[in-house]
Amino acid sequence: MHAVSDDDAPLLHDLMPWSVRPLRIGRGWPMAPDAATLRDRWAQLTAAPEEAERAALLQPTRARGLHSRVAQLPGHRTATTALAREEGRCPEPVEIRHGPYDRQWLIPDHRLIDAARPELWRVLDEEQVFAVEQPWLPDLDEPALAFSALLPDGSAPAGRPGRIRPLFRQPGGRDPNLAPGLADLLSARLATEVSAREVLAWIAAAARTGPGGCEVPLPAEPGAWSRGLALGGQLLWLHTRGARFTDPAAGRGPGGPPRLPGGSRPYVRAPLPADPAGEDLEYDREQRELRIGAGRISPVSPAAWDRTAGGVRVLEAWWERRTAPGAPGSLEALRPPRWTRSTTSDLLEVVSVLTLLADLDEARQALARRLADGTGRTLGAAALRAAGVLPVPAARRRPASVLDHREEGPDGQFALV
Repeated sequence: MHAVSDDDAPLLHDLMPWSVRPLRIGRGWPMAPDAATLRDRWAQLTAAPEEAERAALLQPTRARGLHSRVAQLPGHRTATTALAREEGRCPEPVEIRHGPYDRQWLIPDHRLIDAARPELWRVLDEEQVFAVEQPWLPDLDEPALAFSALLPDGSAPAGRPGRIRPLFRQPGGRDPNLAPGLADLLSARLATEVSAREVLAWIAAAARTGPGGCEVPLPAEPGAWSRGLALGGQLLWLHTRGARFTDPAAGRGPGGPPRLPGGSRPYVRAPLPADPAGEDLEYDREQRELRIGAGRISPVSPAAWDRTAGGVRVLEAWWERRTAPGAPGSLEALRPPRWTRSTTSDLLEVVSVLTLLADLDEARQALARRLADGTGRTLGAAALRAAGVLPVPAARRRPASVLDHREEGPDGQFALV
């Protein structure tokens, strides 16, 4: 970890001290664009009559095999017997955030996931927001962080996946994952009450990444703070697809995903094929049109098409996840049978979110310039050390004890944690 000098902007590592490594599923088939496909894959796995056939379908790793004994994932009443003896129904799939912008479905069974990070599942609820560090790619101006209301897998198309930092250390929006005293220091310096959610909004607006890690310049003046909160709230609302940071007065209404104004809103102009192939996706920059075979979606802004994550176009990665064939004979070869209305709705939603995020790039860059060139006064590491905010106590880097119920361990035994 990069050493912080007194004049440096503080690191996110210190401002949100508890972090968790990305999930490592270990096999592709427990995740899919729809829940029905996962149930079909599970049914094929559990119908395999011979152990060798079942093992080949499972794709064992050093961490997980047919005879692995693991506990349930927090919040999910799945079987804990060995998969070699499993004959029950598929655990109900859950929606997760795959990478910074995609949504996928996952079978929440600990026996299928090499490293599920149970500490994240324990704090997942309707109050939680996850900040996910993005890899630093020096030639690209990509945001330092992505945010999610869903459980994020933390994957990155390129570069080393970053860590996941929940806003709250305990369910119910309790115990903010902030350096002790940080909110109080900001409240005193800015002459206004500062909440944990507002700190996260500022982080969303001001975070920047580099070779030393993710830095967050902190404001020392109320004007910059107000501008950052407005920008950060909008970014968080978009990243969570309207699930968090709603504010009707600011145009961030509840009750659905973000939508573009009528004249800019993408529509299906020509019917999409029922079973598109991977090579069917094209973009016409002049017509601002997304083409899928003979199907047409427009308007799609160049900024939405050009949006990258880890150097990979977001829309192309989204498309590949839904059209790439699996290896013959594998469970991944079981794909959604048709292009559905739900798939189209998700594509339109992703296009809208990417367009709205691109509209905020100029404001995000202007704030970064203001904080970098000294136009806006900031609080450096020295001020945080003088106030006792830094260094962060070691205990704040570990997960909190959140158990208020028993969690079932392997073969029906209950965990004693």
